[in-house]
Amino acid sequence: MGTGAMCDPYNPFEEQEQLTWHSLELLDAFEFGVHALTKSSLIARDADIFCSIAEHSPVLCQVTVTAAEDSLSALVEPNVSRTSERLEAIEEMSESGLFTGIVMTPLLPFIEDTEENILGIVRRAKECGARSVYPMFGLTMRGGQREYFYKKLEENFPNSGLAERYAKTYGDRYVCNSPHIKRLWKVFTEECQKLGLAYEMRDITASYKLGYGDSQLSFF
Repeated sequence: MGTGAMCDPYNPFEEQEQLTWHSLELLDAFEFGVHALTKSSLIARDADIFCSIAEHSPVLCQVTVTAAEDSLSALVEPNVSRTSERLEAIEEMSESGLFTGIVMTPLLPFIEDTEENILGIVRRAKECGARSVYPMFGLTMRGGQREYFYKKLEENFPNSGLAERYAKTYGDRYVCNSPHIKRLWKVFTEECQKLGLAYEMRDITASYKLGYGDSQLSFF
């Protein structure tokens, strides 16, 4: 089972309501595997039940990190756990034996798409025991979402001209890749290879399922 692609399983209500925690109990009881993706350090609360699931089924715990420093994280993601808190959660879960990774997306052009930021995230991923870093060097924007994003750029980065720069560079495009994507991909992949971190989804999927047998259902 996958969770976190469109709605964070560790939203602000989870600490009290424990809906994700109870869902994990059911997955464990019926011996399903799980892939969890979140921006919250609260995921570490459930390390024990993830470990219980991992005894019979594949488990992948991923945390989104797009800013190496807490100061930038606080600006672009004000309502979630800071980067340092998320990395601490990854470290705690990795030490429990869980297959953990970082998802580095969306990486905001003109704000987060620097070599320094990307290399900082990759190196911290390795330090905290993550096994993978999966990137997207850019972001996606729909109508309505775009206007809100520009408004927040003006509020959080006053007098920067970022909203105008986005509008000029991307217009109404849905996929807005960093203008430096080729160079950044090269820097990123070289560092991941040096540190032994998986970064292609096929490799991440194969690695966390390793040892659990054939994942293809048989009807014979």
